[in-house]
Amino acid sequence: MADRRLQVFHAVARLLSFTKAAEVLHMTQPAVTFQIRQLEDQFDTRLFDRTHNRVSLTEAGKIVFEYSERIFEQYNEMENAIREMTNDISGSLTIGASTTISEYMLPSLLGEFNAKNPDVRLRLRVSNTEGIVSMVENNVIDLGVVEGLVNNKNLLVEVCRQDDLVLIVPPTHALAGKDNVKLKEVLEYPFICREEGSGTREVVLDYMYALGMDKHAMNACLELGSPEAVKGAVEAGMGVSIVSSASIGKELRLGSLIAIPLDPPLTRDFSFVRQRQKFKVRAMEELLEFARTYCENLKKQQ
Repeated sequence: MADRRLQVFHAVARLLSFTKAAEVLHMTQPAVTFQIRQLEDQFDTRLFDRTHNRVSLTEAGKIVFEYSERIFEQYNEMENAIREMTNDISGSLTIGASTTISEYMLPSLLGEFNAKNPDVRLRLRVSNTEGIVSMVENNVIDLGVVEGLVNNKNLLVEVCRQDDLVLIVPPTHALAGKDNVKLKEVLEYPFICREEGSGTREVVLDYMYALGMDKHAMNACLELGSPEAVKGAVEAGMGVSIVSSASIGKELRLGSLIAIPLDPPLTRDFSFVRQRQKFKVRAMEELLEFARTYCENLKKQQ
């Protein structure tokens, strides 16, 4: 129902990028540019300044953005009010999750939710924790599920469950027979870590600092971009790593990796992250309530 040109304008104004807006809207960049030009022709004024590869709003653009925010907020309120009245749970939600969560927690959660709510269309975006928080803040996604601490006062953060992190080594490793291990012992061996921006990496670094370890101790680690890549490297004998216990169930069953608790233990939170919206979206509320129940059931199984 909403004016497509205004939707495109709103996305570009929010992200201050034609390229990112095209990705979010699933459009080509020329199509986005065409819609903006049509709107500028309608108002007979420029809405964006494009200089030195940067996009900024003109004074007219700022006015249009302010009104478009109100228009879309009221549109969503209207749509949700009708759905509340008709008891309709439908629509589309875009969920973003950090790599570990998207691979080992969300498939079963979203599968069960979708089976009970087939009229809700779910889309999943995967990035590291830093990327997901940025997407939530910029309204690129409706809900983020991330690892570790989120220090953003503009967002609502709700803890879902606690995650234990453990050391993983191949079965033939010198540490494989230990009941627990101290970080100082771990760092005597080649260490495999996640990339910068990863929630797992940040939690491990915070743990290291809390124990008084040298902040440069992980500088020489082999950086890999996913839990699967990290586990594969450890299985191949390239080093040791600290990973989520939720990510190694298959390897433990197959005996290809050994998990050793850290001393002191290392834990973190998996959390839901969302915008502080003025209105409630029925599908979002249903998903959150379903996810809370799902996480409670996981806690009881631990």
